[in-house]
Amino acid sequence: MALQEAPSFWWRKPGLPAYLLSPLSLAWGAASAWRMEKAPTAVAGVPVICVGNFIAGGSGKTPAAMAIGRAALGAGLRPGFLSRGFGGHLVGPVRVDPQRHRAFEVGDEPLLLSAVATTVVAVNRAAGAARLVAEGCDFIIMDDGFQNPRLAKDFCLVVVDARRGIGNGYTIPAGPLRAPLSRQFALADAIAVVGQAPAGERLIRETARRAKPVHLARLVPSETRRWQGRRVLAYAGIADPDKFFASLAAAGAEIVARRPFGDHHVFTDEEIEDLLETAAAGELTLVTTAKDMARLRDDAMPAGRLAERSEVFAVDLEFEDPRAAGLIIDLTVQRWKENELRRRPGR
Repeated sequence: MALQEAPSFWWRKPGLPAYLLSPLSLAWGAASAWRMEKAPTAVAGVPVICVGNFIAGGSGKTPAAMAIGRAALGAGLRPGFLSRGFGGHLVGPVRVDPQRHRAFEVGDEPLLLSAVATTVVAVNRAAGAARLVAEGCDFIIMDDGFQNPRLAKDFCLVVVDARRGIGNGYTIPAGPLRAPLSRQFALADAIAVVGQAPAGERLIRETARRAKPVHLARLVPSETRRWQGRRVLAYAGIADPDKFFASLAAAGAEIVARRPFGDHHVFTDEEIEDLLETAAAGELTLVTTAKDMARLRDDAMPAGRLAERSEVFAVDLEFEDPRAAGLIIDLTVQRWKENELRRRPGR
């Protein structure tokens, strides 16, 4: 079962489905933009950076958040990640414990974030921020939440996948945009474009036209020699499985079979058995993403059996400018100090 699977027409030039749904998109977009632009009602008391995106679905937010988290640790800060915990059922605020929690409780992405720094899952982001501060964090990194106005943000970095860009340019449900692009751009402080593709280049030009900073980035395999020449069955339940397959092939793997699934996909017993049997019959190595492995690592069978027999193709996000993450952190702290002065009584 897929928790979220975007319609294929979102990623093509606008056609009949988008045109038919455009009246609903206008209403959705107006409501979403109005909500985004509301004044925040809560302040964390420490610098807050939001790593978000313009569209529904993946763009590289979590790897970008992790890269900023590592840079914050390197700068001597005590960062903490704040997540909605998509796919999990815990309302929170709860500190993620990878030894105790499972993806169905806290979501798959928070389990990855918790390997870098303290991570809290909370539907109420203001309460989640307060929990992070209570845990000793002095720098909060929101993974997603760009469209949520409740918690004051000092800096908003919007991450865009160069392959998908903004899709057909329409707002939900006619396209993938969460709100009209112009309204979202107005609230973004900087854009990070991950990868190289025509859609990304167009967005870079649009960002420059709006006088917003652009940071170029790429997803880099944690190791490449390990995959060269290996015959694999690759499977992924993420927003863009084809991107995963292309990266794995570029690392030298021979993808004999591939199984794409929807974002945050929960594998059924039948799908798991098919993967295991197909790999065994062809003497193939099962390979998946870190996000998928986070959902599979469970004591229950047969998910646990698939996890045991699968390997993870791990990637890290690297900014083209090695100073980028540090500059973003410095700007966030500087903006927080300015915002704190403005919030003082009498000013």
